[in-house]
Amino acid sequence: MLNAVAKPFVRLVERYLPDPYIFVLILTLVAFAAAMLVEGNSPHAVMVMWGDGFWGLLTFSMQMLLVLVTGFMLASTPLVKGILNRLASLARTPGQAILLVTYVALAASWINWGFGLVVGGLFAKALARQVRVHYPLLIAAAYSGFIVWHGGLAGSIPLTIATEGHFTQEQIGIIGTGQTIFSFFNLAIVVMLFIAVPLVNRWMLPPEEESHYVDAETLKDGTEADVVVTRPAEHLENSRILAWLIGFSGIAYAINYFAGGGGLNLNIVNFMFLFLAIVLHQTPRRLLNSLQEAIKGGAGIVIQFPFYAGIMAVMTQSGLAATISNGFVSIASADSLPFWSFISAGVVNIFVPSGGGQWAVQAPVMIPAAQELGADLPRVAMAVGWGDAWTNLLQPFWALPVLAIAGLKAKDIMGFCLVQLIITGALISIGLTWF
Repeated sequence: MLNAVAKPFVRLVERYLPDPYIFVLILTLVAFAAAMLVEGNSPHAVMVMWGDGFWGLLTFSMQMLLVLVTGFMLASTPLVKGILNRLASLARTPGQAILLVTYVALAASWINWGFGLVVGGLFAKALARQVRVHYPLLIAAAYSGFIVWHGGLAGSIPLTIATEGHFTQEQIGIIGTGQTIFSFFNLAIVVMLFIAVPLVNRWMLPPEEESHYVDAETLKDGTEADVVVTRPAEHLENSRILAWLIGFSGIAYAINYFAGGGGLNLNIVNFMFLFLAIVLHQTPRRLLNSLQEAIKGGAGIVIQFPFYAGIMAVMTQSGLAATISNGFVSIASADSLPFWSFISAGVVNIFVPSGGGQWAVQAPVMIPAAQELGADLPRVAMAVGWGDAWTNLLQPFWALPVLAIAGLKAKDIMGFCLVQLIITGALISIGLTWF
């Protein structure tokens, strides 16, 4: 069984994978050294690239922090807690809990990656309150659903090249989602992963005597005591009318946004989470109490994302990312270019964990190569997207919101994710090459 296969990977990661903050510091030094030794940049030039790019992800950092905070606040409302708990009650055994959280995370991530990260983590905690299950694997299963995001409705690369005025339009024109997200080969990959990822997670479940359970403090749902109003100002803090006037105004905007043809993106997901939370918490005080709990897990996002912005700047401006891509392209043929695009994107993603940013780096290499070799351009573009999603199972950048919700560290789940990395990598490669 896979639980025996997973053991050495789990032990390896638990022993040698540092905290994600240490990981990003090491990646920074590796990027510095590579930019100087491989690309011939001076130490001063690399330092300037890094410093100039350090704050390049401020908007995105705030978006990710809000994914965590607004998702937590919404999930802590009585209505949503009840729904999650009722859904979690469908699982009666540890194996059923692992399967259920994986399916939910896969479906939510295919719809929208931010939605999937939050829903997966929160639903895993609801399941852990219902069933005694190996908690690190449960959270790893919730995070593993993230693998499908770039092949789903919110995939940044297929949506970019389907948008009028995108930066490579003069080279490739507009490529509709029928050739990318809804193509046969992409849907086949998604179906394979919906079958394989839950089964692999289930087969990695250790026996009961080797399982690690979570303490009640970590799983507490933040149930509040009744508030006694003693001051006039507290009437406003506990006013349903004030909360509902603002909350329903936000919901009305969201309805108008979608009625006008707006699509799912990170901003509208956060907007909906926030205003639904305002309405469902019923009073400002309950919302603020939930916020106090939610914000505790955001420290990793706040401190680490600027370092990744600096790494991305070094990788792109030094030419290192293009060199990595060119190295794989140089050995490719028309048939094998999607595979090598996938592998190169997986490598680049370790340093540039951003789908949109990665396409900006790799498109100038991949598009001319595909055109020169006569390769299938939509497939090559999706290969870059799948490579970006694939090594997120190794790169703890995107796991931070899930880990914050779960109260775990990266080393607790990444051993299981490493097994998924190997298996999903093989399946995606087959889909890109043969379907």
